[in-house]
Amino acid sequence: MRVIGGPECAELPPSAGATVLTVGAFDGVHCGHQDVLARLTARAAASRHTSLLVTFDPHPREVLDPDRAPALLTTRDEKLGLLDSTGLDYVAIVPFTAELARRSATEFVDEVLIQRFRMAELLVGHDHGFGRGREGDLALLRSLGERRGFRVDPVPPVLTESGEAVSSTLVRRAIASHDLDRARALLGRWYSVRGTVVEGAARGRLLGFPTINVEPDSSRKLLPPDGVYAVQVRGSRGRFDGMMNLGGRPTFGEQRRALEVHMFDATGDFYGYRVDIAFVSRLRDTVRFPSPEALVAQLHRDADAARRALTALAEPDNLNGSTHVPPSTP
Repeated sequence: MRVIGGPECAELPPSAGATVLTVGAFDGVHCGHQDVLARLTARAAASRHTSLLVTFDPHPREVLDPDRAPALLTTRDEKLGLLDSTGLDYVAIVPFTAELARRSATEFVDEVLIQRFRMAELLVGHDHGFGRGREGDLALLRSLGERRGFRVDPVPPVLTESGEAVSSTLVRRAIASHDLDRARALLGRWYSVRGTVVEGAARGRLLGFPTINVEPDSSRKLLPPDGVYAVQVRGSRGRFDGMMNLGGRPTFGEQRRALEVHMFDATGDFYGYRVDIAFVSRLRDTVRFPSPEALVAQLHRDADAARRALTALAEPDNLNGSTHVPPSTP
């Protein structure tokens, strides 16, 4: 997969030819997104065309309605990493600006999708709309396709067991309510956060539970509610089970929200390393203990609970999980 819009490739090369493409934010790369991309790559292979996803940075809502813009399920790097496993030939990252938002759907189709990206076929989601005021609905796109000579194919939604269309909004709701199993079903993988290991206070080592402190890549990344979680850490040094405190350290009077992970069976210095932390199970709330000794006793119980949770659950890094999604928890 090649990225257009990055430092290595600014334009679609002439050798790419005509494209079968889809357009959208694709935040989360959830099961619905994965279904669209699977159909896209299959259609492109059948027609001997190039498969292309046109996506945006920043998220359109950050420009159109910044006060109500949703937190991100995937940062740019996280999204590109997930897309790399889909079989796409190209991903084009188009800067979303106020000027772009003012373009009509017809202008966007003519100037961006046809002229720049040589679109021969367009796959769109069931509720898709783009251009000024989201006027680029299925009816308009089909009308343009007849006049411009490109094919338009709508893709039906992937549905949950209760009949809801899988969406980024449903994923956000599941994460906000710490329903990690539902988030996993909607995403086809465990929800995760990517960041860099930074220096901390080294207090965990003194307590007998050495930790890594992880700074997320973006302050706009959606994190679950504060609490203690069973997690899996993945990076260039391998994969480690562990437990994480997300939030403050109330026992020591620290309120700053942080991600502090104790990795089982890990040794050595991880400072500066890039890691992905997958949220597997929520263990408890973050609470203030009467003494460090009481905290240590609880940490031993947390470690046992985390090991049980990680042993009981299926492999957490499957990117192509089942699209059978259970209803939300009442």
